[in-house]
Amino acid sequence: MSNTLTLIATFTAKPGHEQRLRDELQAMIAPSLAEEGCIAYQPYTHPTRADRMVIVEEWVDAAALEHHFTLPHFEHVAAVLDAILAEPFTLRRLTDVPA
Repeated sequence: MSNTLTLIATFTAKPGHEQRLRDELQAMIAPSLAEEGCIAYQPYTHPTRADRMVIVEEWVDAAALEHHFTLPHFEHVAAVLDAILAEPFTLRRLTDVPA
């Protein structure tokens, strides 16, 4: 059984900031995937609401995710998100169901 941590982050952009949100989250893919503890990092858009996005991430463990939060690319996007989101983003942490 795996002990990975899956994270689902949801975002809602302020009106007029939809493309900026998309661009900033897309820019997070490569540096996040390059991190040693990152297994998956994929943004998704809502099919009918351009202002809404979700990122589904998978990390080897909670320590890898906590390290991610300290890196420059995360600190950059966190500062940008403060200015372009209509509401604070949400994070859901999920773990495997025990067998």
